[in-house]
Amino acid sequence: MQVESQAIREINYDAERAKLFVTFSYGDRYVYVGVPGEVHRSFLDADSKGRFFAYEIRDQYPYNKVDA
Repeated sequence: MQVESQAIREINYDAERAKLFVTFSYGDRYVYVGVPGEVHRSFLDADSKGRFFAYEIRDQYPYNKVDA
């Protein structure tokens, strides 16, 4: 789902596997593992997606860069 944010272009979530996919405005895409559904919903609802990501997701969950 595309979002309005200077830092983040797209947020997608795989509820069955608790995987959060984040595409940044510069094009890199990462998958974060073990992210609860409520964190995903709060991320989508956040006024500042970049700030929410920095405080609630980055360095909180294991992640990998997704190759293009």
